[in-house]
Amino acid sequence: MPLDPKLRTALTERIRFYNELGIYDFYRRPVNHNQEEMPVQIVAVEDTPQTALRLIREDLGDCTRCRLHKQGRKQIVFGVGSPEADLMFIGEAPGADEDEQGEPFVGRAGQLLNNMIKAMGLRREDVYIANIIKCRPPGNRTPERDECETCSPFLMRQIEVIKPKVIVALGAVAARTLLAINAPMSELRGHWYDFRGTKLAVTYHPAFLLRDPRQKKETWKDLQMVMKELGLAMPAKVPE
Repeated sequence: MPLDPKLRTALTERIRFYNELGIYDFYRRPVNHNQEEMPVQIVAVEDTPQTALRLIREDLGDCTRCRLHKQGRKQIVFGVGSPEADLMFIGEAPGADEDEQGEPFVGRAGQLLNNMIKAMGLRREDVYIANIIKCRPPGNRTPERDECETCSPFLMRQIEVIKPKVIVALGAVAARTLLAINAPMSELRGHWYDFRGTKLAVTYHPAFLLRDPRQKKETWKDLQMVMKELGLAMPAKVPE
């Protein structure tokens, strides 16, 4: 049964009002079906970071916005971790293991990232982990600029919902995309950047550390800088 135009307008205005308050989910309260008129009662459901992230994922859908959906990706790799994390890690793109499992940083590089997080006195589930793009590029190639630009709005929405105190950009691609700075890692590291009101630090990507373990000490320096900002206790033993 179609809604009366005046009632439809009133409902639209009420929903817009709730949206402005940050409330997006609604459910319909059961009514007495024996009544001659069946009033529609819309009850707002308070928005939460978890709900907001789910809505972003729904908006993303089975994304076909760039060429990557035609180049062998198995699934979208959205993000994982606490929706209310103080610390967010952002990498470059999913690899083969991530594309298979649908979760970022689950391969060898992911195991190293887990160790990095543990060395900071945190657990993987305490932080939030995502990538600049959410589909695996063929052959794990570097994402193209237009692919990053197409996917970035969804990442920006994730950051806006989570509101981390600190973001760590893992690797040059993530750092350059987020900061719009074309500089080598040697210049990007060791500094704090303001990213939309959130502090951002840059360090090496775990995949790079697997190829050049000598840089693990430098990475630990970067993580100590982050730990100090977050008020985390420094471990008595330096991780290897």
